[in-house]
Amino acid sequence: MAPRPEVTPVRPPTRGVGGRALRRALSAALLVLGLGALGGCAGVGYYAQAVRGHLDLLVAARPIDDWLADPATPPALRQRLRLAQAMRAFAVEALALPDNASYHRYADLHRPYAVWNLVAAPPDSLTLKTWCFPVVGCVGYRGYFAEADAQQEARTVAAEGLEVDVYGVPAYSTLGRLNWLGGDPLLSTFALGHEGDLARLMFHELAHQVLYVEGDTAFNESFASAVERAGVARWLAAHGSEAARASWARAQAQREAFAALTRATRADLAAVFEENTRNSSAKRSVAAMKNEVMATFRQRYAALKAGWRDPAARWDGYDAWVAKANNASFGALGAYDDLRPGFEALLAREGGGATPAQWRSFYDAVRRLAALPQGERHAALKALAAAPKES
Repeated sequence: MAPRPEVTPVRPPTRGVGGRALRRALSAALLVLGLGALGGCAGVGYYAQAVRGHLDLLVAARPIDDWLADPATPPALRQRLRLAQAMRAFAVEALALPDNASYHRYADLHRPYAVWNLVAAPPDSLTLKTWCFPVVGCVGYRGYFAEADAQQEARTVAAEGLEVDVYGVPAYSTLGRLNWLGGDPLLSTFALGHEGDLARLMFHELAHQVLYVEGDTAFNESFASAVERAGVARWLAAHGSEAARASWARAQAQREAFAALTRATRADLAAVFEENTRNSSAKRSVAAMKNEVMATFRQRYAALKAGWRDPAARWDGYDAWVAKANNASFGALGAYDDLRPGFEALLAREGGGATPAQWRSFYDAVRRLAALPQGERHAALKALAAAPKES
């Protein structure tokens, strides 16, 4: 990713949320809500950091109109906030995403990520450890507002014999449950990069407000990923500059190539672990076979990266992930990718999203899937992905 441009420090909000009274009044409510993916069956300390972190974010947020009216707002930020307003309107008018309080305020967090997620998996499985939350059910990650806190918990989980990964997250959703507080704000952690990244994160998080199935991370994230990808394509086609479309196309081609590589590697790892389950004599060699798969993955990545010759492309953006890849990171990636092709096939079946009516039809179809038992809904999505494409 390109370096994040500097912006002016955040001033106290001129209206909306803020102040000690707000903190006292909302702490109990946020504890009950569990902050979506940030709450959970955890100790008081975990809840305290979740409540404190989210309230700090709310206090920092100011209405976008205030930023635009402030003569101290840098021109580059002013331009980006106007672009965000246009994207927010597009989300409602073209993608039939919720028209509510979210993304009408902006906060500079003065850090690279909104939260840091911890994921964990056994050495012989890609199945993520789950944490159970009072609102969203059991999910395969746990979020922290400070990286040090996430790393500290990662060390505790690793001591249990699990492989762990901690990664930064530029945005998260409160699932629309805090729209009465002003909703989820636009954040400096995702607002100031590529135009396509701003659009995709906004569309992704708004998709969570359309539908969220308790306890099914793969379904929820794959659905939101499908919405973001199709939404960005439509935004750039309608409003993006030629340069923005070209740079995004390059980035998307690399994402697709990397996704194909990691998908194949997950399949190879799953085969090793399945053989380990079926054949007890394989237990002695599972670690060696897994190491071979990982070595092959890194060799294939090096070959893939060597083909990314365009100096304008973000060709080294996956290096850090590849260097530390393990079962936990592969399992987390699968949550966003494994079911996405099924959702994309479903969107195509409902017309492709060329009109708001088609998007609403798609959302209704997804809701029908969500009503099925988890195994059935996953099987239906995999069948949709495997079905021949209509010519």
